[in-house]
This record gives sequence, structure tokens and C-alpha cells, in this order.
Amino acid sequence: MMQVVHSRFNALLSASVLSLVATVAWSQSLTWLGVLPDGDWSWAWSVSDDGAVVVGVAENAAGQWRAFRWTVDGGMRDLGTLGGDNSEAVGVSADGAVVVGWSHNAAGRGRAFRWTASGGMQNLGTLGGDNSGAVGVSDDGAVVVGSAHNAAGQPRAFRWTESGGMQDLGTLGGDWSWALGVSADGTVVVGSAHNAAGQERAFRWENGVMQDLGTLGGLESAAVGVSDDGTVVVGEADNAAGQWRAFRWTVGGGMEDLNTTYASLLTNGSVLLVASDISPDRRYIVGAGYNAAMERFEAFLLCAAAHNGDVDRNGCVDDADLLAVLFAFGNSGSNLGRVDVNCDGVVDDADLLIVLFNFGSGC
Repeated sequence: MMQVVHSRFNALLSASVLSLVATVAWSQSLTWLGVLPDGDWSWAWSVSDDGAVVVGVAENAAGQWRAFRWTVDGGMRDLGTLGGDNSEAVGVSADGAVVVGWSHNAAGRGRAFRWTASGGMQNLGTLGGDNSGAVGVSDDGAVVVGSAHNAAGQPRAFRWTESGGMQDLGTLGGDWSWALGVSADGTVVVGSAHNAAGQERAFRWENGVMQDLGTLGGLESAAVGVSDDGTVVVGEADNAAGQWRAFRWTVGGGMEDLNTTYASLLTNGSVLLVASDISPDRRYIVGAGYNAAMERFEAFLLCAAAHNGDVDRNGCVDDADLLAVLFAFGNSGSNLGRVDVNCDGVVDDADLLIVLFNFGSGC
């Protein structure tokens, strides 16, 4: 793996397949993507908004890691390298046309790349050092974020555009920073950076300013995901007792411990440890935690916000939405989907009233 990858990066990044996870949870469909010819394994890292394009890494016949792009019609395609042996695709644009990640060059150095069908794999360079790697891309594929070494060998968060090249986003007063997420329009970047005291802190960068998002009473934190509009950030932070906990940060409300906000949903002893991503509508948060009932660490999908009653997401609150709630009326549990309009774990009068109150909206 390319050297600049954060120590928790691989574990957290798996949640970037949020839309695919939600699809499996609600529609009960599963597609195995296969492997490259004569390879033994593959791993998916990200998915397009409609689920039609998946990107990740797979072993080829020579035992090398290769970035792949998978489509329903074309299957798994090896995207090649920048002249070296290995590559890995980590992020994909909303429409699946742009893929980003890292690749070895001919000298064996890691380089961030941006791939398109017409242009192939583009080397995005570094900040003067030896290595770089891309982890995220804006919805339209125009903005790429990641981390790169500067001339002093320090990893720095970067934001890349075709016109401006690779921009060093700086730090919070310390030596290094990592970018781990980007908003839909590419204007907001989140990640973690050292402050002057050498502590890791979650940051939100916008308009040239890197903001320290604080902690939950402890010393350190890290931001991993950001909403499409850039106003909500999720990640992990330690509390006053030195325990890492999942957080949600908002522009107006600051940082909150999801274990406190959603305490009523947790069985005794269960803990939400890290929030890794948030859905475009800010309704769902995914991450990892400890499930005390099962006595094991598990991924979680948290329904965190109500919607306006548009159950089928067609932009119109109408008869179909009303019927969906009525047919599910009385059901309870954690996998109800959008018929649980207010996210309280039961389909009841409250959900029905939201649909009726908004009936006709968007139609």
C-alpha cells in the first residue's frame, strides 16, 4: 500500500460504498463482481451514485495490485498503472466517469491519479516529495483530494484541479495533514491534521481556511466523511475519558457524540466508535462500532434524520408514498428504510402525518 495512507484509512474507507450498502439492506440484492483474469481476489472501495460503476483493487495474474473499474455491461476492467507494478482505485465521480486513486510510477513511487476513458490514467504529481495518493473526487470529477509528500517529506492534504494543479491545504500548526473527504461541488475538504501541540485534529477546509473541529472532550479527532453540501462532517474523536467515539459535526451546532444523541437506539454496552460516511441527503450515517448484544465489532447503518415523506425518492410526495407507509404501518426494527419517515424505528402515525402534511410537494 502506498506509504502516505493513514493508519486507520483502510478500515474507514470501506464505508464509502454507502449507497451500495443501502441498496443491499433495503432491496436484498447482491452482485459478486469477480476478479481479474487468473487473479485470486478483489476489493471494492467506492461506487457511483446509481450503483452502476464500482471501483477498487484486484490482483492480476502476476500477483500485482491493479486499480479496477467495474460496470454491469463491461465487467471488471484493469485500469493499468503509471509505469510501475501496482495501482489502486479509491474514489469515483457521481456518474462513474472519473476514477481516482494511487499508482506506482516506473521508479516505484506512489502517485495520485485521475482516470477517464478518454484520457487514461493521469499522474497528478506531488507537492515536491516522493509520494502522493488520491482518496476522493467531487461529483463532477473536476476536484480531486488526497495526501502528498512535500519537499520535506511531510504528508500534506491536497486539493487538485485541472487549472490549478495540486494545492497544499496546510496544517493546523503541526507538520502533517491528510484529506479524506470532499463535498459534492469540491469546495469543502475534510480530514485530519496535526496542531501545534502535535495532536491529531479533525479539520474542515473551505476557501483557503482550515478549521479545527475540536474533540469530544479529549485530545484528538479525525474527520472522515462530509455531506454533499459540506455542512455536516462525520468521523471519530476521543472523549474526556480518552475513549474514541463516533461524531457528527454541523456548521451551526459543532461536534456531538452520536452515542449521546442516539443513546435510545443502543443496547447496554454497545458503542458507535467511528462514523465513516454520510449519505447525500444527510439521512444515513455509516461506520463501525461494538455490538454488545452480539459481542463483536460490526459495521453500522444509522438512520439519523427524517425526510419530507418522499418515500420512493421521485421528487413528489404522492399516493405511492402514502400507500408505502400504510402497507408498512405497524412494522418496527432497524431496517425499515424510508417508510420509517422520522427514523424512530417504527412505522406509525408520526410517519403518516409527515407524508400527509407534505402531500403534493414537488409534484
